[in-house]
Amino acid sequence: MRMTWRGSTPLVLAAALAALGLAACSPSERADAASGVEASAATTEAGPVVGSLDWAIAGDWRTDAERARDVFRHPKETLEFFGVKPTDVVVELQPGGGWYTAILAPWLKAGGGRLIAAHFDPSTSEYARANVEAFKAAFIDDPDRYGAIELTVASATAPGVAPDGAADAVLTFRSVHNWMRGGFADKMFEDAFRALKPGGVFGVVEHRLPSSAEQDPAATSGYVQQAYVVQLAEAAGFVFEEASEINANLKDTADHPLGVWMLPPNLRRPEPGQPGAEGYDPATYQAIGESDRMTLRFRKPLIQP
Repeated sequence: MRMTWRGSTPLVLAAALAALGLAACSPSERADAASGVEASAATTEAGPVVGSLDWAIAGDWRTDAERARDVFRHPKETLEFFGVKPTDVVVELQPGGGWYTAILAPWLKAGGGRLIAAHFDPSTSEYARANVEAFKAAFIDDPDRYGAIELTVASATAPGVAPDGAADAVLTFRSVHNWMRGGFADKMFEDAFRALKPGGVFGVVEHRLPSSAEQDPAATSGYVQQAYVVQLAEAAGFVFEEASEINANLKDTADHPLGVWMLPPNLRRPEPGQPGAEGYDPATYQAIGESDRMTLRFRKPLIQP
């Protein structure tokens, strides 16, 4: 039982697009068409079709707290933008408590795909160890629901997040700032590149720092400039394909005294004497909602230099 603890091949796709007369479209138009050709979400009058993305999002195994965040995280729109298919081999980088895992794993299991969870290195801290153990108890120990999730390590010293060329998609949700703080962001982008098949997708969601603000190399506020993420990806060999405003939040000014963690769901309260403590009102941050986020799609070129 899951715990509630939280902290297609290119040739087949090309043929389908050609049949629709879309072979000459732009990359973004082809991606949109591909998501339509290989639509995974379907509903009937009785509700979502079993095995569809809608079904996975509506699953009764997800907690009420998880569902409450859908309005900010837009899981259906985000996964469709990335072009993830239920037949894919997907690597989720540092899934934490498994908010996205609870959607991805049942969906991929039903569709014949496979999930690789590249988690924290449990030897690095007690937090990492506890987080990995909770993840195992919630997901790895329940293969009937979540399938045979493969657990690997994503860290500064791990040899890689998956075998080279194994994945159709590698996804990361709000982790780039952690890699920057640890000084191994470039390695993580390189590991993602190696894990992907040629033509594979790297999907990134991250707290967004305005371009007018100065980028802290350690991203101590939790916010990262979109241009910096693109720079990291391109340096690793990726081609930047498209950005989406799916997860944007114009209410977020990204300049909170204690960083992004003052916003939901953390709502971190300043201690007396800390910046932001005087006149602190949690309702101010609750009203903002979750952070403004970039949603970026990169692709590993079919032909390597």
